[in-house]
Amino acid sequence: MARPALRIDAVLVQAVIAGALSFAHLHDLAAAAGQDGWKAWAYPVSVDLLLVAAWNRLRTDGPSRLAWCWFLIALVASLGANVATAGLLDLNDVPAWLRILVAAWPALAFMGGTLLAHSSADRSPTPPAPSDPDPHPAPPVQPEPAAAAEPGPVPEPVAVPVPHEPPALPTAEPSAAVPVPAALVDHARKVADDHHARTGAPIDTDTLRTRLGVPPHLADAIAAQLT
Repeated sequence: MARPALRIDAVLVQAVIAGALSFAHLHDLAAAAGQDGWKAWAYPVSVDLLLVAAWNRLRTDGPSRLAWCWFLIALVASLGANVATAGLLDLNDVPAWLRILVAAWPALAFMGGTLLAHSSADRSPTPPAPSDPDPHPAPPVQPEPAAAAEPGPVPEPVAVPVPHEPPALPTAEPSAAVPVPAALVDHARKVADDHHARTGAPIDTDTLRTRLGVPPHLADAIAAQLT
């Protein structure tokens, strides 16, 4: 079985070279600022780790002010060391302000790493889209028309016993003889109670007939049962 040939990734080689140069520049600057021995080697490690932590936060949690802030701080520290050691700064006579910045870096890097590791993402939540009003609102609850649509059988007209006398006004007795379904009576009672609650007066026969949609004689029979 043939072993796969080793492939050299040019991008990886370039990253290693750039990282080594930046590492050396940070070490030289820290040593020139009075951080000798192992401390000078710890500075580039601290800067690079903070840079990687901020970049990892940006990749996993998305853009955030916290991650961008510490990424730029670490990037400025790395670029600043590269520029300072390019001959623009006398490493044998480092100014006091630079010594102060180098000495304060450990505390700054510790705070940045802690915030990146233990704080939640501060991305502003996307505001919810405004809900459109329902174009088909639910109709108001109306009395069930099923009971009103099934009135009892209409009785045959009763012959007037005295033809020469004017017809008597309908009274509660003949109306009460009209068979009325119990469901229609219950529904009529609810309508009457609702009318009394809204107006303060008992419902009259004409209003009851209009609300129920029944013939006059059936409305009279229902009204008689409600009294």
